[in-house]
Amino acid sequence: MSRHKLVKALDLDEELDDFDGGTEPGYDDEVSADDKEQLRLGTIKVRDILGEDAGIPDKEIEDSLWHYYYDIDKTVNYLLSQKTNSQPKKSKKKKAGDREAKATDFFKDSPWLNILKERCGEILIEPLYPRGGLLGGSSKQDGAPKSKLAALAAARKKKENQILEDGQNATSSVALLDKLGAKSRRSKADTRSSSSSLNPQSVPSGQPKNIQTRKYPIRKPQNEDVSPAEPSAEAAPAAPGPLPSSELEVKPEVTPAATPSVFARTIFGTPAKSHEPVFQSADSYVSQASESHTEFNFAGPSPDDIVTKAQNTKGSAPKAAKQLAPLANGNKSVNGVTQGVSEVDIEDTKIRGKNLDVLAEFEKSKPKNAANFVVIGHVDAGKSTLMGRLLYDLKVVDQRTLDKYRKESERLGKGSFALAWVLDQGTEERNRGVTIDIAMNKFETENTSFTILDAPGHRDFIPNMIAGASQADFAVLVIDASTGNFESGLKGQTKEHALLVRSMGVQRIVIAINKLDTVQWSQDRFDEISQQVSAFLTSAGFLSKNLAFVPCAGLTGDNIVRKADDPKASWYLGPPLISLLESSEPVTRALEKPLRLTIDDIFRGGVQNPLSVSGRLDSGNVQIGDTVLVMPAKEAGAIKGLEVDSDPVEWAVAGQNVILHLAEIDAKYLKSGDVICPPSAPIQCVTSFKVKVLAFEHIIPMHCEVHKGRLHALGRVTQLIAQLDKASGAAIKGKKPRLIKPGSVARVVVEVDDPVPLEQGGRVILRAGGETVGAGLVE
Repeated sequence: MSRHKLVKALDLDEELDDFDGGTEPGYDDEVSADDKEQLRLGTIKVRDILGEDAGIPDKEIEDSLWHYYYDIDKTVNYLLSQKTNSQPKKSKKKKAGDREAKATDFFKDSPWLNILKERCGEILIEPLYPRGGLLGGSSKQDGAPKSKLAALAAARKKKENQILEDGQNATSSVALLDKLGAKSRRSKADTRSSSSSLNPQSVPSGQPKNIQTRKYPIRKPQNEDVSPAEPSAEAAPAAPGPLPSSELEVKPEVTPAATPSVFARTIFGTPAKSHEPVFQSADSYVSQASESHTEFNFAGPSPDDIVTKAQNTKGSAPKAAKQLAPLANGNKSVNGVTQGVSEVDIEDTKIRGKNLDVLAEFEKSKPKNAANFVVIGHVDAGKSTLMGRLLYDLKVVDQRTLDKYRKESERLGKGSFALAWVLDQGTEERNRGVTIDIAMNKFETENTSFTILDAPGHRDFIPNMIAGASQADFAVLVIDASTGNFESGLKGQTKEHALLVRSMGVQRIVIAINKLDTVQWSQDRFDEISQQVSAFLTSAGFLSKNLAFVPCAGLTGDNIVRKADDPKASWYLGPPLISLLESSEPVTRALEKPLRLTIDDIFRGGVQNPLSVSGRLDSGNVQIGDTVLVMPAKEAGAIKGLEVDSDPVEWAVAGQNVILHLAEIDAKYLKSGDVICPPSAPIQCVTSFKVKVLAFEHIIPMHCEVHKGRLHALGRVTQLIAQLDKASGAAIKGKKPRLIKPGSVARVVVEVDDPVPLEQGGRVILRAGGETVGAGLVE
């Protein structure tokens, strides 16, 4: 069925109103008595204004009044305009007349159109640009009358030409300079006598006043003795009378001047005189300076150029002095500069270190045992709270800070997270209640200096956990002992975290069974968890002697720094958590190997240190002044500052967490995951490498992500070479594998899109689709 049939057929004759301009419903055709009275009175008033001889009938007046609602002024204006428009007008063109008639009809009731001509005025607008012709003159030919301005300009020009011809242009600066140069040098006495002849009182009124005089009289210096034979102009003014023509010559203007300053004597070489102020003319001073000043050789290098060149050349102070010597030419000022340069010890801009024997210094210092441990486990197992309690009990965090965190957490409805906020400093971490990135903190015991690496437990932040685990010497695995949470955690990140840390070389692990107070310190629960976790870790590659279990409660602090106070926990006779941490054997440092530092973070270290990087020294040593190479950018830089655990030092060795303040390198060449190494032994950058991998999931030729610390690169497994025996590591004879099953060990080839700094023995993690598929060693 067509949709058009749904439209109702309308009959326009029936639906539309048949109003044809007639009287509207409810309209009364008859005029009321009040309207008639107003029309009568209005007609009388309009007739009085127009006059009896206007020739306008009463009917037209009444229509106009009715139209303008009895407005007398509008009615009169309308009637006058109608009478005016009714008169015939002659037009040059018919079309123009039609347009004017239409415009007049449109504005016929406008009151401003009925203004009498004698009352109209003209508005004159001056043109924006002048009319043709030259300004100030006339375009007429010579002999015709000129304007006053043109006549004045002509007279002025004629006068100037006459003055130039007579040589009397004393007001011209060029002529004055010519006369100053032509005059002979005068002594001071002659200068003073000439100044008296320039007194304007001595010039007769008949002479032309074209001599430039001073506006103010010259003040006599106080310390100058005036000879009685030389009367001043103020004491004995010249009598009026004609002067000789020689006196009318322009004399150089005399200005008071003091003794030349030290700077002037240095520049012009003038000897130091008494401090008596003297009068001297400009030309005498210039001539005196030119006599004592030797021309400088501007063709050769300037002293500034030589000093700048010397600063860029090591040990160039004597050389700079030799180059300045020929420029002296007997000039004392240049000789002084030469002597000064030779005495100045120019600093070398290159950063210099002390060239220390770092290994010997490290043995002399006998520092405490240093250890980094990463805290791992399933999400919400209480990792951050446990470490916050550890720092609080060790007095690293004071009570005031903890009370502040408690108030802020209660305001957000997370009162139990106060201890976790000691490590979780980020706003997003506190709002979400989960750790997102690695949180670092430091504490010391009597024998060991520890660095905490609190890793996130959520599966979305596994790459950050890998970055923290790559810097750890041993691990603390936190397990939630509450009913149901242990089982779910064992299926979740508990197993994955344990496998990851083992794949990255961690051999010792401390298992903290947390929240045991929620199950009334049940020994059976503790034994059950210990057995299952021990069996799993042993199968993952950990040795039984490197495993330690401790029951604890993070909120109450039992068995963390002190023994548990609850009588129900009396069955545990082992040491608390802090004792198990101290008993960890110090890891041997790769001090003899070349420098390797994986960049963890890039930041601005301060005003004096605009570019700084942080990370853990994997091997080797470093000191201030060393030149390092950043790979894979292959850019060199210098170390201008060094910090270990935020304390300024001069050197650092493998195993320490350091901050390097770099110079002579741009920040655009640095990124997290790059490796800092010495130029003499750079790390190799590869795009394809072989990995001996332990499979967590099925591995086939596929796309994957390569992780090594902060390094994150996109790649793919391109080839499955062979499957290996777990015990011996030898290849299993048989066909080439097409699939690597979980738990199997195989040798595979991995390719990456961009070159990455990797060398033999490096540990990498392979992930795909948000899951860890394998981990292994680079061969």
